[in-house]
Formats: sequence, C-alpha cells, structure tokens
Amino acid sequence: MFNPKFVLTAILAASVSVTATAEDVETERHKVSVSTLADGFTNPWGMTFLPDKSILVTERSGDIYWVSADGSYREKISGTPEVVAQGQGGMLDITTDPDFAENNWVYISYSEAAQDGGKGNSTAVMRAKLDDKEFTEQEVVFRQAPKYESNNHFGSRLVFSPEGHLYITLGDRYSRMDDAQTLDNHHGKVIRIWPDGSIPKDNPFVNNDNALDEIWSYGHRNVQGADIHPETGELWTVEHGPQGGDEVNIPEAGKNYGWPEITYGVDYGGGIISEDAVKEGMEQPFYYWVPSIATAGATFYNGDAFPEWKGDFFVAALKSSLVARLDLYEGRMMHEERLFEDAVEARIRDINQGPDGYLYLLTDQPDGAIIQIKPAD
Repeated sequence: MFNPKFVLTAILAASVSVTATAEDVETERHKVSVSTLADGFTNPWGMTFLPDKSILVTERSGDIYWVSADGSYREKISGTPEVVAQGQGGMLDITTDPDFAENNWVYISYSEAAQDGGKGNSTAVMRAKLDDKEFTEQEVVFRQAPKYESNNHFGSRLVFSPEGHLYITLGDRYSRMDDAQTLDNHHGKVIRIWPDGSIPKDNPFVNNDNALDEIWSYGHRNVQGADIHPETGELWTVEHGPQGGDEVNIPEAGKNYGWPEITYGVDYGGGIISEDAVKEGMEQPFYYWVPSIATAGATFYNGDAFPEWKGDFFVAALKSSLVARLDLYEGRMMHEERLFEDAVEARIRDINQGPDGYLYLLTDQPDGAIIQIKPAD
C-alpha cells in the first residue's frame, strides 16, 4: 500500500503502485468500468484537471498534489497556503482559471486562521500561478467574515461562470446558523466576485449599505457542491442539510434560500430546527433528500463517453457512499438513480468530469483514492 508519510518525509515525488482492478457495473443507461486510478491520499477534498489531463488533488490536512494522467506518478506542490486542519477545515477546493493555458492561475479554498494573532478562522480563497510544481505570486482574493471559532461548515466549492465571475460557496459555521439570514456577514452565503477579488457592479446588494457587496444569494447551510449548467450557464449548488433536507438549488441574484427559517430536515438527534418547510419570500429547493445522503461535490455531465447521461447532474454522497444521478430533461427532474454503492464502498467527497469524458470520484478516507468511471469494454 502506498504510504503518504513516506512522501512527506523522504521525497517530493514518487512512483505509485496503484490497485487497478476494474469492476463492471450495470446502470440504467450504461455499463461502466469502475477502477482505482491512484490511491494513498489522506482525506482528499477537491480536484481539478489540467490541460494535459493531469490532476491537482487537495488533501484536507494541507497538501496539494500533482498527479499524472495515468495515476502512476505524483509530486507534492510547494507554495501552498497555511490551513487550519481541524474538524471539517483544511485544504478544500481547487480549480483552474478559464484562461489557465495563458495565465496559469489556480484558485484554492481553505480554512484560514485569524490574522494578527486574533481568534477564530474562516474560509479564504487564494490564487497563485502554477510554475512547474510550485505555486508562485500567491494572493488572497477573498476572506469570509467574520472569523469565528468553529471547526465546522466551511463550504466550499469554487466555480467560474461563463462570463468569468468566480462563485464561492460557503457554510454557516454551524453554531452561527442564524447569520445565514442576515446580510452583514458571509455565513451561509454564495459569493460572486471577479477573479482578482473585485466586486461585480451588478451584484444584487452593491447599493445596499446594510449588506456585503460580495453576496450573491443567502439562506444556505453548508454548500459543498456546485457546477454551471452547460446549456443555461446557471449556477447549481448542492447543500449539505442537517438530518434530512440535503438540497439542490439554482441560486439567483439576491434570493433567500431559507436556512434555518425553512428546512426539510431536523437537527441531529431529532430536535426541531424549524416547524416550516415553506415561507413567503423564501425559495424552495429544486430537489431535496429526506433522509439525507450527506451530499458533497457535484458535476454536470456533458461529455461523449456516456451519451445517455448527457445533461444529467451527478451528486457525490458521503454517508451513503454513492453518486446520485439526477435525470434531467428540458430543465425538469425526471428521476434519481443511485450509483456505485457496492463498487466503491467509501465516502465520496467529490466528482468531476475529466477531459477524456470519463467521470472521476474522490473518496474521503485516510487512504483516499481517485476512482475512474469509464465505459466497460
């Protein structure tokens, strides 16, 4: 078995022995092959593909690795930000600039300690240029405010809009859930900025003196999945609910998605969070799960390897160790198919479509892996 401690203490690069045994799985639309591309990661959280089909993978403990396209070789990247690797915090999501081939910018979200010796932590986003296996020209383009002493509910996914805006999804910090309903903080919000951190002039609260200009939508709990609809260009998010009430939303400018005033879930142990699931002025989810499947990363499929999945929305799940395929037709939800429960048998933290049109999963385990889903022979 690959030992990540060896990489940390002995070398920065290693050839990796990968368990490549493939298992064929029948689904409603396709017969697929499920295999391990690379393993030995310590609780991986996010991944993104580079133009040469290699992969950048974050580990919640604080490291980021470059992984070759075939999974056989990896190197730890230097120049990463310092993280608060406690509870749900640490190194989180990662994505590349839409113009990465020209500018080499990479964007990283992570839990950051308070500055100047203060207390608390929050989600921050740094961008840096990837120069070989080193991040250079690092600059923080966003910091969630206020800093707060909590190890829970950091969010956070990073998604670029077709117009070049950067969406940042955030959590409510758990014990500050009521903040999700007020606009003077970033708790429980979706943020929309330009890549350099500046504020788009058409953000919904720019002219509101009682609101933060970065806010796009509010009333969210802990948004850990997001992607852009390949046809409409709309942002879709997946919100990790309490006990029940995981949600898919299509956040629109300035709208309130209800948490914790409305929810389809209950508190852990069964306590009541809200008696209401519907309230005037608050948006209903596009889709929700009761009981919860513990949603995480999400992606639209728009490749050619699986033509019968084109346009569908795939949601990774932690507790249930599955991927939920939401079968969409002309914007309507047709039905849900649950995939890979027996083939993977691990917490699935993230899901992405690769440049080859295959699907890739990240398992959130002490010995986490990149799982490749491709058509069966």
